[in-house]
Amino acid sequence: MKARWLLTSVLMVLVGCNPSPTPSTSETPASSSSPVTSNPVEASPTPEQTAREPALASPTSGQITSKPLSPPASSDVTISAEGIGPAKLGMTFGQLKKMLAGKAEFKVKSPFIVDFDAMAIVQSGKEQYYILYPAGVPMADSYVIEALVTDNPNYRTAQGVGPGSAIEQAEAVYGKATLSYNTLNESREYIKFANQPSKDIAFRTKAVSGQPLAGIYPSSKAELRQTNKFQKAASIGLVEVYCRQNCPLPSP
Repeated sequence: MKARWLLTSVLMVLVGCNPSPTPSTSETPASSSSPVTSNPVEASPTPEQTAREPALASPTSGQITSKPLSPPASSDVTISAEGIGPAKLGMTFGQLKKMLAGKAEFKVKSPFIVDFDAMAIVQSGKEQYYILYPAGVPMADSYVIEALVTDNPNYRTAQGVGPGSAIEQAEAVYGKATLSYNTLNESREYIKFANQPSKDIAFRTKAVSGQPLAGIYPSSKAELRQTNKFQKAASIGLVEVYCRQNCPLPSP
């Protein structure tokens, strides 16, 4: 119970710092053909980096690698407000283990991000998605899943948006994109769309190589910075699904 209270408290802190909140991993390069397997932990941009406006990238610079959007191949790789693939918010870790018995391995990633460790669900040697939980608290079978994240490009929403999708492509589906970051929230950069598929789904950016941010921001000393302008070659780095205080109760 104490661990769940801690997770909810940290989630609420992150919510208060960003319009598209959740505990989050930093972005990793996405492939359109296979899951990302590198450790998503990455240093946040320095104040000097975040103060510098990223240059516009040419659409022909070779940075755009995303394929045309297409629906997920099956429910096993679908991202929704309920969860990621077979992992559902409100399910216990023990229930997920039973469901995936003989089909997946479970590997602890510690540390994962600030204040959070993660349980990686691994299939065919590839990390599929992660369960986030408070750092330093072992995950028992009774643990209720409250936050999931994936940087695996095989996982997509019903509209075909997921890690590796160009922001321009997602904008065509979900409406105008607003990028933002908060210096009090590790300068993690999020994307919020005008027609967001769900308040429980959040999108993190993947900037063009060599740039700290995907958005093009006006000079400002404000803690929270927002923009509708972004690098043409920028993409979605990962997708997060969380329930905070509204998690469904586990089934018996």
